[in-house]
Amino acid sequence: MSLSFEQLKSMLVFALVVQQGSLTAAAKHIGLSRAVVSYHIKKLEAHLDVKLLNRSTRSISLTEAGQGYYEHCRIIAEHAETAKLQIENLKKEPVGLLKITCPVNVGLQTIVPALNAFKKLYPGIELDLLLTDEVVNIMQEGIDLAIRGAPLVDSGLQASKLSTLSTLLCGAPEYFKKHGRPTKPADLDKHQWVIYKPGSQILKLSKGTRSYSIAVAGSVSTNNAAARTAFIEGGHGLGRIPTYDALPKIQNGTLETVMDDYQLTDIDIYAVFPPGTAGSKKLRLLLDYLKEYFNKKHRPLSKLS
Repeated sequence: MSLSFEQLKSMLVFALVVQQGSLTAAAKHIGLSRAVVSYHIKKLEAHLDVKLLNRSTRSISLTEAGQGYYEHCRIIAEHAETAKLQIENLKKEPVGLLKITCPVNVGLQTIVPALNAFKKLYPGIELDLLLTDEVVNIMQEGIDLAIRGAPLVDSGLQASKLSTLSTLLCGAPEYFKKHGRPTKPADLDKHQWVIYKPGSQILKLSKGTRSYSIAVAGSVSTNNAAARTAFIEGGHGLGRIPTYDALPKIQNGTLETVMDDYQLTDIDIYAVFPPGTAGSKKLRLLLDYLKEYFNKKHRPLSKLS
């Protein structure tokens, strides 16, 4: 039985539907209508005379036959992507679109300046930046690169460490006048905190060979890092802030550090990307550039001096 071009297209659409988790998401990713995507699945099932997907109004799942068929379709899709990347890498001047997502504050503070310079070096590369403090499903949204401040937990993705950022324990002068300054870990339980909801609510610090874990609580919380810093500046509590963000405000006198003789947990910054895209020339160029940028810009901020 020969394989027609239309059948091959339907196989690729089927693989994308499974990867994206829904017909709607696949349609958005590939730039087709949901009706066209549904047509390809139905036509493929009719041609094979077997049901590939169990479909409901809210979800899809693979049938036993669909699971085996999907593995073959996935391999075809991956080979096609590899072929495209090989051609892309032969081009002297890198071109094409890179979709990037990262948290708002670190994006504005570091990624946007880095991308400004990167774009000047490689004008043929198009950039689409999504700033959000929510964790985006990069497979479903078609994201090429996500910047995240946590280790990789999804084994279906790949990650490359970009840098390690130090942090400082800070409060506003106004806050310290009212509540005093903590000098040891036991004092921290008595203080209010500005809670950063995406982060851990356990503060870890150490001195010498001793380690401490402090549960933090407060009446102000936010999912945005810039808002957290603003609330701390407003005198609503203590907070752990990346040094690059805290230092200008310390120099301006709106923030002060406490317990500088204790070591706080650093923040590891990772670049996360879908499997199979590491061979992309434009992505490799961006990864290398970001690593160099982070190391140059933030190594001097590892400690207050």
